[in-house]
Amino acid sequence: MSNTKKVENVVIVGSGPAGYTAALYASRADLEPLVVEGFLWGGLLQQTTDVENYPGYPEGIMGPEMMQQFRDQAERFGARLITEDATELELSRDGGLHRVVVGEREIAAKAVVLSMGAEPKKLGVPGEEELAAKGVSYCATCDAAFFRDHETIVVGGGDTAMEDATFLSKFASKVTIVHRRDEFRASAIMLDRVRQTENIELLTPYVVQRFEPGENGSLSRAVLENADDGSTRELEVGGAFVAVGHRPNSDLVKDQVELDENGYVVVDGGSTRTNLPGVFAAGDLVDHTYRQAVTAAGTGCMAALDAEWYLRDTPPDPEAHWVPRAAKAAAG
Repeated sequence: MSNTKKVENVVIVGSGPAGYTAALYASRADLEPLVVEGFLWGGLLQQTTDVENYPGYPEGIMGPEMMQQFRDQAERFGARLITEDATELELSRDGGLHRVVVGEREIAAKAVVLSMGAEPKKLGVPGEEELAAKGVSYCATCDAAFFRDHETIVVGGGDTAMEDATFLSKFASKVTIVHRRDEFRASAIMLDRVRQTENIELLTPYVVQRFEPGENGSLSRAVLENADDGSTRELEVGGAFVAVGHRPNSDLVKDQVELDENGYVVVDGGSTRTNLPGVFAAGDLVDHTYRQAVTAAGTGCMAALDAEWYLRDTPPDPEAHWVPRAAKAAAG
């Protein structure tokens, strides 16, 4: 295994708005950050078409173009990028050096920023992948305005589904909430709010069987199946919002940093500090409430500042040195 001899000040694991903003701020603080951005760099915005709710883009911008600009700006100020996935993290519990493994490379760091993001859970039905960003969406607050005066569905039965439907009802002509059971997991207040909204209908117990495109290639129809008797029903819709939860990409740090019951990294109060010294977390990896590009970028800024202050207040031991894993093994 080849090894990097230099001990990095900050290694940022993950990209997207959080990772690239952390890289930008860390670069401007002369920390010379190294970003392990991953093969699929840019996060979920790489799969997004028009972004119209990010400040500074009055005409809107395509998601991939926006992420390219974030990336370019971080590089302009000195961020170094590794376009590979981190395969292992070994985080120190006592404030020592952390180890990031990328393929055959071992990298030592005084501080680590975790920004691996989260993935929306999918239904796994025919047409879902093909019609993503063509009528099938996982973010109502991002995309609702594109479905003004359209009939739409929201799939799910929790608070997120109710919240999405309520927001969507301001734009869509009709919103049908499709849920597989007659009972909802949503809180009573959220469910009451939905029931009081004229253009929202609850449809149970149904599951989505498949999504179908129209002549223009965009979503045109949702085919539903009754969970009790197996009968089918078709809904002509222009938009479908899947709200069945998110899965944080926290597998690399499981059993190392503190996670909540859903796998999100737990941070200290209004900071990005985890329970390990020198380890910070930002973006959708910690956020199960807002999940917006602008909030992710904000926590990326916070993580870089937290890392800078940590390095300022916790100077490295001048006698400390990093021993690569292979050298440790050879020494017995």
